[in-house]
Amino acid sequence: MKKLKIGDLEKIRDKVRRTAVLRKGEARAKVTVHMGTCGIAAGARDILSGLLKEVQKRKLNDVIVTTSGCAGLCSREPMATVEITDKPPVKYVDLTAEKMKKILEQHIIKGNIVSEYALAVGSERTH
Repeated sequence: MKKLKIGDLEKIRDKVRRTAVLRKGEARAKVTVHMGTCGIAAGARDILSGLLKEVQKRKLNDVIVTTSGCAGLCSREPMATVEITDKPPVKYVDLTAEKMKKILEQHIIKGNIVSEYALAVGSERTH
């Protein structure tokens, strides 16, 4: 087994802190990048890695980035769902790294939905 370095431990600590923020309800936003096989084939890994780099670069400690499986709309991949505290979720489709960067800036940071990339606002769940 590979020995852990200080940098490895810091990454583990940061990851645990971020998930703890989500469990405590202190996160302001959550972004789910859909990573089913169709999403991955369409470029979801690039969306995810670009988003993670931007969140880290901007020190957005109250933004959780997570993944899920297929959202059921394979023809519209890559997709991501943005959930802001006390706002309905927004599902974005046909994403590129540049589109995701704009969504981060406009929706996640400034609170304005980027309507030209949004497929739907609200939850598909019924209550």
